[in-house]
This record gives sequence, C-alpha cells and structure tokens, in this order.
Amino acid sequence: MPGNELIGKEEMKEVMDVLETGVFMRYEFDERRRGVYKVKEFEDTFAQYLGVRYALGVTSGSAALKVALTALDVGPGDEVIVPAFDFIATYEAVLETGAIPVMTDIDESLNLDPSALEDRITPLTKAVIPVHMCGAAAKIDDIIAVSKKHNLSVLEDNAQACGGSYNGIKLGTLGNMGILSFDYYKTITTGEGGMVVTNDKTLYDRSDWYHDHGHDHNPAVGRALEGRTILGFNYRMNELQGAVGLAQLRKLDYIIREQKKIKGIIKEALGHIDGIGFRTLHDPEGDTATFLGFNAPDAATAKKLQAALRDQSIDTIYYKDNAWHYAPNWEHLIAWATANSKKFPFSNHKGSIDYGNQHIPRAEELLGRTLFMIIPVKMAEERREQIVTGIEKAAKVL
Repeated sequence: MPGNELIGKEEMKEVMDVLETGVFMRYEFDERRRGVYKVKEFEDTFAQYLGVRYALGVTSGSAALKVALTALDVGPGDEVIVPAFDFIATYEAVLETGAIPVMTDIDESLNLDPSALEDRITPLTKAVIPVHMCGAAAKIDDIIAVSKKHNLSVLEDNAQACGGSYNGIKLGTLGNMGILSFDYYKTITTGEGGMVVTNDKTLYDRSDWYHDHGHDHNPAVGRALEGRTILGFNYRMNELQGAVGLAQLRKLDYIIREQKKIKGIIKEALGHIDGIGFRTLHDPEGDTATFLGFNAPDAATAKKLQAALRDQSIDTIYYKDNAWHYAPNWEHLIAWATANSKKFPFSNHKGSIDYGNQHIPRAEELLGRTLFMIIPVKMAEERREQIVTGIEKAAKVL
C-alpha cells in the first residue's frame, strides 16, 4: 500500500524531534517542547496543500467523520445519505451521532449517484456523505447542487482519495466539510490518524472544541483555563502522528505520480482483453491511481477472470462479496446490532429503515461484474512484466 511503502529517514527525523522533547501531547508543556509542535505544523501544511482555510488533526478517519458530523449538528432523529459501496466506518460514524445512515445507489464511477439522491431524501434528511471510493472522485458538483436544493449539508469522505481533485480543486474541500484518513492502508499514513477540513470558521471551531473535551484553546489564558461552549470528547492527534504525517505529506505528490505510471501499464494490458471496460472517472486528471477498477460483461465472467488472474499470482478484489465495503453484506447493520442493548438509535427512529437491495440496483449490477487491483508505489520492472504477461495468459481462459 502507498504510504507505508515509503517509511524512511524522513519520518524518523520528524519523530526524533518529538522524542528529544519528550512531549507527545499536542497541547501544553511549551517550555519543554522547544518550539516543536508537529500536529499544528501538519495541520497548517496540509491546509495549505489542500487550499482550505482550516485543518484539524484527529485520532482516525472514523473519528474525523464523527467530529465533522457533530460540528454539522447531525444528531438523533436525523438521517444521513451514504453510498452502498463504502467502508463501514461512514455508517458507524452516523450511528455514533444518534442519526440513521440511509443507503443509496452508485453510478458508473462506483461512487454515490447524484441522480439517486432525490429518491432517498425525506423530511428527516440532514446531510449527505459522498465517499470518494478507491482513489477517485464522486460527481461532487452535482451532489452539492442537489443538496443545496434541499438545504442539506455535504460532508466529503475523502479517506481513500487523499491528494485527489475534481476540476482542479482538491477533494474534501468542495463540500461544507471534508475528512481524510491516515491509517496504515491509506495513501499517506500516520499509523492511525485523520483530518477534518473546512472553510467555515464556525464549523472548524465546533470541531476543535468537540475533539478536545470542549476546550476552546484560547492562547491568552492557556489550556484548562479557557471558557467552554460545548461538551466534547477526546479525539486528539498526538505529536508522533503529526510528525510522521509531516514527512508523509511531502511525499504525497510523488506517490500519486508513481501510482499513475504503474496503473497506466496495467490498464493498457487489461485493455487488450475483449469485453473488458474500466470504471468511469469523472475527472481522470484528479484520480490518485490508488486502485484500478475494471469490469467484465457480467458477474460470471468477472469471477472467471479473477480466478484466472489468481492462477497467475495477480490479486484482485471483488467488492460485491466483500464483508467490509458493501452495505448489504453487513449483517450486524441489518440486524441493528449496535453496542447499545436497546439498539439505539435504530429503535428510536421515527422514519423508515430499509437496507434492502431493491434500493441499489446499479450497485448490484456494477459491483457484480467489477474487479479492483491495488496499485503500489513501488513495483520492480520484473514484477511489471510478470503482471503484463500474467494478464495475457489469463485472457486466454475467457
């Protein structure tokens, strides 16, 4: 996977800066830290990279979703529209606020379908979360247009497309708020960690206060002596995470460039197979190339191709059967099996709750015949040749 392929002396240097101070917490201990504030530096550098006014480091991408939804005032009684093809954390974060995630169909990009939005909006709908899955953008301009029409907030889940863009604007910065994830599988990594981004000062302040027990971080009086506006919880990013993030962020553009080169080679080889098509990219230039999505004419052919590629030591992912990335496969969601024995918030919800496949016909059909390959940053020439040759051999089986 991308970021964790490139852990080296740059990350070590940043981490050593923190270890030499002995201060791992992002706040306080000003004299001991000797000017080392890695989380703050990571936030500021990342905000500049994205072209956004505010960035807030938190403990994970999942925490970033929870913090942002809370800042957007999503809570019990509300509904939030989310795509059927998604990592489960997006649904879990909605449930954590007391709201209900509403499963919605996808388009040929395999992201949330703007044309499916209106059918899922109810008087209880408060927000929409377009997820830029597997490295590529949803049709975010159309999603925002529909959301504005219905006075809904838009929270971009950009956990899987860090550094990507849409019409030249960085993903995560087009909606009311955006989030990113830096776990070990992501484009850049801090081991765990996430970021909340926005151009709205009010939303940033609410996120900032909420992620640190309600502290308003007034520098004039010092932490623990400030005023308080809201209650919060602890989702603070620590200095070691911030340090690794700084080094990784400097490599982000390089990561995307290298992935695009490798993806291009593999895509060209697959393009020679009769009947093979590719996932639609609403903005090919803004693709991060973290994944290559390609499709067969039908599900049976896709599975046959997957088996043939596996015989050539080429791994692919069939998300239709995946236990973590396709909502109809989440038996605990369907059973309302929250950690609360009373099944809150499902049991208290006044609207209808239905995760039936009839709501997502395009997801069923598109994911049913689509395979994905993970694109690394580093790939030896020998391995590239093996993959191209392996694809040619697999094609003969079809």
